[in-house]
Amino acid sequence: MPNIKSAIKRVKTNEKRRALNASQKSALRSAVKTATTALESNDVEAAQTAVKTASQKLDKAVTKGLIHKNAAARKKSRLAKKANSLKAEQA
Repeated sequence: MPNIKSAIKRVKTNEKRRALNASQKSALRSAVKTATTALESNDVEAAQTAVKTASQKLDKAVTKGLIHKNAAARKKSRLAKKANSLKAEQA
């Protein structure tokens, strides 16, 4: 543990940010997994809402700096592609 006051503060703030980032990243992963499961269950309505929610969480994560924008775009694209193919199958 550091002895300098500013260094002590940095340690505290870094720990708070780490915990917050971890919880937000976990929620993001859960949303993406929920969308994937909904897509695999062939339920079009649930899949569309889950994909929409996951896309919003991915966009939010990019603005917070949790993931890279290209990674979010790639995940959103893959989810949308699966959702569209499922919708086309059902129609």
